[in-house]
Amino acid sequence: MIKLPLGAATNKPVVRGCKLCELGAKMVLLVTGLCDAGCFYCPLSREKMNRDVIFADEMPVKKDEDILLEAKLIDALGTGITGGDPMKRVARVVHYIHLLKDNFGIGHHIHLYTASGGKEDIEKVADAGLDEIRFHPPPVIWNKMRGSIYDRRIKWAIETGMDVGIEVPVLPDMEKELIALVKFAGDVGVFVNLNELEFSETNYMELNARGYEPKDDISSAVKGSEELAYKIVNMDWDITVHYCSSAFKDGIQMKNRLMRRAKNIKKDYEELTEDATLILGVIKGEDLEEIYQTLRERFEVPKELIAINYGRRRVEISPYILEEIAKELPWKAYEVEEYPTWDRLQVERIELN
Repeated sequence: MIKLPLGAATNKPVVRGCKLCELGAKMVLLVTGLCDAGCFYCPLSREKMNRDVIFADEMPVKKDEDILLEAKLIDALGTGITGGDPMKRVARVVHYIHLLKDNFGIGHHIHLYTASGGKEDIEKVADAGLDEIRFHPPPVIWNKMRGSIYDRRIKWAIETGMDVGIEVPVLPDMEKELIALVKFAGDVGVFVNLNELEFSETNYMELNARGYEPKDDISSAVKGSEELAYKIVNMDWDITVHYCSSAFKDGIQMKNRLMRRAKNIKKDYEELTEDATLILGVIKGEDLEEIYQTLRERFEVPKELIAINYGRRRVEISPYILEEIAKELPWKAYEVEEYPTWDRLQVERIELN
């Protein structure tokens, strides 16, 4: 077993789709939240689950240009198409594959994660240029894959020339079934990705009802999932069996993606941290123009270190300058730390006056 950072592991070099994710170089393109699988462990958020919505990373997509912009902002080398189940909207998937390949070249690696697909639809996405497809069979057939619809789907996908794999969460009480699933994958010659099972706002009641527990007080991961994953990866397999931990997804994949985006959107007055967050000063008030002019004239703040953010109704400024002058201002002043995402999710806010 080859140990990877933050608890991840593999028995052989990971597939290209996973390698690009590790670099933070894959945009996550959710093409729909619709899905018929009904997995009790689905972690999808309420704003996406069972809704026909489109997101490029954290950005809601209204037009093709939104997708291209997000890909450029993270210097994407590839895209992971997900859902819901993308195969519920095959025409949309085909359109986006063409869009990405036409704009970023055939080397832009695209993988897709699905729980369904007929032969014709699998051929459609392959013909459009899909590089890799990962199937998600339900737990009830993990030990009965031979002769199942997933057996046929995998064979149809292999025939197109795409890289083919199976990707499932590690359910700690289904050791025999998981081993049978990996054995099947070895027999047909496809890779396996094992994901650490996690609690989310939408699945925690179902996981609790089945007796699953958090592995510690600070993690959303399920107790026993990682241990079983290590056991399976460490067995003798001819195929790639890769385990992705919850910590790896957050601390490596997402952090690297956010760092790539932060470097492209960072303003001169923002400070980039080693955690891929941005720190800036924020002033709140009724008349943003007055605040801006006062700071420029009275406090001689250089124009590259201050700006009006009309969308968020605030004046943004270098946190170091604001810290020095905050107590002289009649407006509320804060130092804020935010993720460099489309929605600029706030991590912390400190009042300065």
